[in-house]
Amino acid sequence: MFELMNVSFIFVVVAIVIIVSLFLHFVPLGLWISALAAGVNVGIFTLVGMRLRRVSPSQIVLPLVKANKAGLGVNVNQLEAHYLAGGDVDRVVDALIAAERAAIPLTFERAAAIDLAGRDVLEAVQMSVNPKVIETPIISAVAKNGIELKVRARVTVRANIDRLVGGAGEQTIIARVGEGIVTTVGSSEEHTDVLENPDHISRTVLTKGLDAGSAFEILSIDIADVDVGRNIGAQLMTDQAEADKKIAQAKAEERRAMAVAKEQEMRAYTQEMQAKVVEAQAEVPQALSQALREGNMGVMDYYNMNNIMADTKMRETLAVGDNEELSTSGSDGNK
Repeated sequence: MFELMNVSFIFVVVAIVIIVSLFLHFVPLGLWISALAAGVNVGIFTLVGMRLRRVSPSQIVLPLVKANKAGLGVNVNQLEAHYLAGGDVDRVVDALIAAERAAIPLTFERAAAIDLAGRDVLEAVQMSVNPKVIETPIISAVAKNGIELKVRARVTVRANIDRLVGGAGEQTIIARVGEGIVTTVGSSEEHTDVLENPDHISRTVLTKGLDAGSAFEILSIDIADVDVGRNIGAQLMTDQAEADKKIAQAKAEERRAMAVAKEQEMRAYTQEMQAKVVEAQAEVPQALSQALREGNMGVMDYYNMNNIMADTKMRETLAVGDNEELSTSGSDGNK
């Protein structure tokens, strides 16, 4: 009997501990008391409802206390809705407080929209008070005389709260400034003009309205450094001359190849003609024999033709011998 009572007592104690733990989990009494002490009217059932909606009450109540102490007109429903939408409630409240202190007009709806758009609303408010300096990478530009200039600039920007949602970011500002620098340097007749007046780049770029459609307002563009680079014009002329030379060599090689092909063609044609001559010469005996058989040519005619051919051959041999003797005597006389 005594053991049964002990077991019952232990069971009751465990049940009470579990019930109290569940109660404290769903009913954050400590947080409710802190809110009441701070003068924030938050109902206990409202906190229980947050638990049931899987909303951390501390993520709502603590920023609410901070907002009320700062004099902001923010209620629980606004903060909870922003939390359920995936926003950072604490950062939004901090941004509202900073904007209130800096006299920057910023509503909760605008701050929540900026936060949900993926931008740091607190950093944006701070940038509105303390402008940010963006340093561009080294930008290469070429003047009209072909000299390359390497320019590095510093852009001072201030966040534009009204255009943070849907406005372009820092990379767009850097790209636009780089485009303006390239255009300004490219329109200069001499690179020395830019070296003498680097502020001309700043004035020209600022007048282009590069911050249109961006989340920033450009306050100033300062040229930090200008270095002289390569002679691009001379290099391009050299490359063009080299290209022309290669084209001329290719054309000459083409003409040479055509000449060689023509020579080979003429040699083949000469050999073909020689073959035809040999073929025609081979038909002469046949024609003679046929003429003898048909009676168109007599035997004496044949012998007379042979005598004429032998006489002609002898005359050619004598003429070649005389020419060689004349050339030999002429060379001896010169000696």
